[in-house]
Amino acid sequence: MDAEHVTGRGRHGDPQDTAGLAAALRLAVARITRRLRQAHAVGDVSLSGVSVLARLAGAGPDSPGALAEAERVRPQAMAATLAGLEQRGLVRRAPDAADGRRAIVSITDEGRAVLAERRSESVDLLARALDEFTPQERQVLRAALPLLDRLAERL
Repeated sequence: MDAEHVTGRGRHGDPQDTAGLAAALRLAVARITRRLRQAHAVGDVSLSGVSVLARLAGAGPDSPGALAEAERVRPQAMAATLAGLEQRGLVRRAPDAADGRRAIVSITDEGRAVLAERRSESVDLLARALDEFTPQERQVLRAALPLLDRLAERL
């Protein structure tokens, strides 16, 4: 990886070009996401479905509205995602014990199994690709992870 990509500086020594860095980062992330998505079988759980399963597995049961807010999607989009997951038996809805008008969604054992399998496939694919990088290149990527996490939280 050259200094231009690491520092965000242009080829002519320009000060950091935030818009250029943003465009390059968006393209790289989109390509990675697309390739990971393509690696999974047709009819597999969508990326948004996997994200919801991961959130439920990590943070525990939650309401559809809170899930929509956490995932930064419209309630209608979350309803469609949850309906698909529920139809496949990956999540279940139950009335909220504190407020019977509200539903609480939780991940099922089958949902945990699908999540583990999907994670394993993606991790294996990424690991094989990373094996082709030098140890120094892998360290640069490792060092960037906290920044990428922080960026994701601010979007």
